[in-house]
Amino acid sequence: MRVGRRRFVGVATTWIGAAGLSRWVAANPGPPAPAPSVDVTDASWLELRTLIDRGATTVAALVGQFLERIDRLDRRGPAIRAVIELNPEAAAIAAACDAERKAGHSRGPLHGLPLLIKDNIDTADKMSTSGGSLALVEQRPPRDAFIVERLRAAGAVILGKTNLSEWANFRSTRSTSGWSARGGLTRNPHVLDRNTSGSSSGTAAGLAAGFATLGIGTETDGSIISPSSICGIVGLKPTVGLWSRSGIIPISRSQDTPGPMARTVADVAALLGPLATADPGDPATRAPGRTVDSDYTRYLDAGGLARARLGVARNLAGFHPDVDRALDDAIHVMKDAGAVIIDPLTIPTAQKFDDAELEVLLYEFKAGLTSYLASLTPARSGATTTLADIIAFNERERDREMPWFGQELFERAQKKGPLHEPAYRAARARCLRMARREGLDPLFAAHRLDAILAPSNQPAWLTDLLNGDHVTGGNTTFAAVAGYPSITVPMGFSHDLPLGLSFIGRPWGEGTLIKLASGFEQHTRARRAPRFLPTAPG
Repeated sequence: MRVGRRRFVGVATTWIGAAGLSRWVAANPGPPAPAPSVDVTDASWLELRTLIDRGATTVAALVGQFLERIDRLDRRGPAIRAVIELNPEAAAIAAACDAERKAGHSRGPLHGLPLLIKDNIDTADKMSTSGGSLALVEQRPPRDAFIVERLRAAGAVILGKTNLSEWANFRSTRSTSGWSARGGLTRNPHVLDRNTSGSSSGTAAGLAAGFATLGIGTETDGSIISPSSICGIVGLKPTVGLWSRSGIIPISRSQDTPGPMARTVADVAALLGPLATADPGDPATRAPGRTVDSDYTRYLDAGGLARARLGVARNLAGFHPDVDRALDDAIHVMKDAGAVIIDPLTIPTAQKFDDAELEVLLYEFKAGLTSYLASLTPARSGATTTLADIIAFNERERDREMPWFGQELFERAQKKGPLHEPAYRAARARCLRMARREGLDPLFAAHRLDAILAPSNQPAWLTDLLNGDHVTGGNTTFAAVAGYPSITVPMGFSHDLPLGLSFIGRPWGEGTLIKLASGFEQHTRARRAPRFLPTAPG
């Protein structure tokens, strides 16, 4: 494979980490350049950092290129519709970043880096935070979400907010991932008539299409891992409590977490540490035993698979022959890289707590949403302040809000009582027992595992707004319900449709997952840029 100069810079710097970036740039200054145009389509965080630090480009120029690409491919052309709203202040923020840099001030490794965030994360600026729902468009959060405060302090440039499965896919059992009443349908940039999965659909599709280098999604069960894998990028669902949930439209206090998404493991690692800060407003970030790192790039390791002990959860596979072949190929690669593979493993509690998980989510959604809505600043009379108000709004706006599917999950949640009810407590106890004590924990202990492996996804299904999603495989429930970390990395393709491999880790084991995933990524180089095909080739 021919390696150009720009790609060489990315390969050479992938493993040095944030702390070593300035030393590497000083030792490899290269020729000075008067801020030429830079192709940002596939650029990594370290590539952009290097170019900015050398004066080869400016933050304003990068932001301009990303915005032009969004206009050309998201609004027009293949019309991906990943971005629900652009930040009208992005250009001004970029100019301020350039001025700070010119004055010799850097806020750290994210200073001037453009990114996209999901539209269920509060921003107290000129953008809305709607969760994709028309009911919330005119209401404004009184302050930024905690992680947005951290992003702004770090000097990151929020380009815009991304579309999502409305209400993070917790409105109907018949929903179509990637669709919201506010944002319409996000399309998979690899094959346009295929689904993106969800609920972080726009973040995944936008990053795959080159609309930003970094992005943030949220997950309750699968909403980072599934769209990341189906759109062919890297996504990390952190341990619940690594990142704050304050200022994020909630579903579940026991399972919700935001997390980083990007095209490479190195980029995910770069974003993970700066936001891993304890938040006085979120007790999960102050949990006993919480262990975090301010710089996860130090775990990047091309040899990270050597001597790793990895168990293959075969009962979470077997749902598609192409996926099984890709998984077997991935296992051969990992063995060749020095990993110890325990294959097969069976997680004995699979599908034994699905009903209990839904019961927990219904209770926690009603309680969490009531609290969240009470925190908003109403922009008009008659603003929605309860779940009952949202349900009534959707009925009044049925033609716009419910043309394809209803709100039966909302209606079921509305009937639930407070969180001290025995039914809720029993369901949550069953979830913890089945996901942790009788599920993942015994396997980690008995086999001394660094991670459990499972395929992340089936090939993306055809989008069908009338009938909803057609999901046949995935692995996200165990890590989600347990609150444990998981990362998905591209592992192959089926007819131009990306397939991902998940590494499920122990609590607070994000560093280990970064090490393993980066080793796998460097041995496979499985990711491809999307081709925006109208349909999958026969």
